[in-house]
Amino acid sequence: MGRLNGTEITVLGAGVAGLALAVALARRGAAVTVLEQAEAIREVGAGLQITPNGAAVLRALGLAEALAVAGPQAQAVELRDGYAGGTVLRMDLAKLRPGLSWHLMHRADLIGLLAEAARAAGVQIRLLQKIETVDLSGDAPRLVTAQGAELRPAILIGADGLHSRLRAALNGAVAPFFTRQVAWRAVIPETADIAPVAEVHMGAGRHVVSYPLRGGQMRNIVAVEERNRWVDEGWNLRDDPLALRLAFEDFGPRVRGWLEQVEDLWLWGLFRHPVAEHWGRVLPGGFTAILGDAAHPTLPFLAQGANMALEDAWVLADLLARHGPGEAALTAYTRARAPRCAKIVAAANSNARAYHLRGITREVAHLGLRIGGKVAPGAGLARYDWVHGFDATA
Repeated sequence: MGRLNGTEITVLGAGVAGLALAVALARRGAAVTVLEQAEAIREVGAGLQITPNGAAVLRALGLAEALAVAGPQAQAVELRDGYAGGTVLRMDLAKLRPGLSWHLMHRADLIGLLAEAARAAGVQIRLLQKIETVDLSGDAPRLVTAQGAELRPAILIGADGLHSRLRAALNGAVAPFFTRQVAWRAVIPETADIAPVAEVHMGAGRHVVSYPLRGGQMRNIVAVEERNRWVDEGWNLRDDPLALRLAFEDFGPRVRGWLEQVEDLWLWGLFRHPVAEHWGRVLPGGFTAILGDAAHPTLPFLAQGANMALEDAWVLADLLARHGPGEAALTAYTRARAPRCAKIVAAANSNARAYHLRGITREVAHLGLRIGGKVAPGAGLARYDWVHGFDATA
C-alpha cells in the first residue's frame, strides 16, 4: 500500500471527498489535519446514492459494515411516466448485477461514518476554519483564515467543494453556466412499508427523483424544473413548498401525495462548471491538489458526485503513498482521474435532457424504453457499466 510515515498533510473541507481522503491518507501513515469552516460536522439533510464504484472505495477503507447499516441496498431503479404514474422501465439491480451493490443513504450518515473513521485513524479535524485566501505564489502554499490567522502547510489538498479557494488559485476564476434548471430537495417521513427502490418520474421539462432513506423511515425527494428565471447556486436557499406543488400539480397522485407532505424545502440553481484544467501544482517547497467538486462539479443526473469524490480520494492517497508528494504523483493522478470524471460529467449533462422530453419525441422515447425493457432488460443498466463497474481500488 505504501507508507507516508508521518508526512503532514492539510485537507480543506470535511465533506465526503475531504473525509474519505483523510481516512485513506491516515491509513497510509500520514499525519492529516482537516480544516472545516463550519462549527460542526453536519450536512443539511438530503439523500444520495452510493453506486458500486463508490461502494468499492468504502469497502477498501474498511467501512463495508457501516455502509450496510447506514445505507440499505437498493433493489431497483424505475423510470415512470410522471403524469399517469406507470412504469416505463424497471431495472432490477439485484437480478441484473448480482455481484454489485447500490446503496440509498442520508448524506449526513455518510459524513458521520467517514468522520468517525477519520478520528479513529488519528485525523485532526479543526472546525471554524474558514479560509479566505489561498496564495500559491511563494515556495509553499499560504492560507489566511477569516480570523486573520496565517497557515503555511507544505502539502495542501483542496476538497473545499464548488466554490473552492484552491481551485481558483490553481485555475483562476471561471464563470459557471446556468443550465436554466433548478432543483428542489426535501426529506419527508415515510409511514408505508416500502421497498428500497429509486423512482424517476419524468415529465415535459421536469422530473422528480425519490427513494427511501434510513430503512424506509424517510423519503428523499429531488424535483427538477426547467425555467428561465435565474436562481443562485448553493445548497442553502429556502423556498415555499407551495411553489414546488404548483410546478408538479399535473403529475400523478403518487408524486403529488409526497409533495403535499413537504414542509422544509431547499432550492438550488443547477450550473455547469468546466472540469478543472489544473488539478494541482508542485511548488519549490510544497505540493497542492484538488479533488471532488473542487475539481469536477457535476449535475445530479447520474448520482455520481459523492462516488467520484470517493474514487478521487482513494486514487490520490494511493499515488501520494507510492510516489511521494511531487510531479510523478500529480501527473499520474491527473491522468487517472481527469478523463474519467469529464466523461461522467458529460453523461450527467445529457441525462437531464432524456428525462425532460416533450411531445411526440417523449412518446417515441418512452415506447422505445418499454419495448427495450422487455426485449433486453439489462440494456438500460449496461449503458453505464463503465461508470458502475469501475473499481478504483483494484
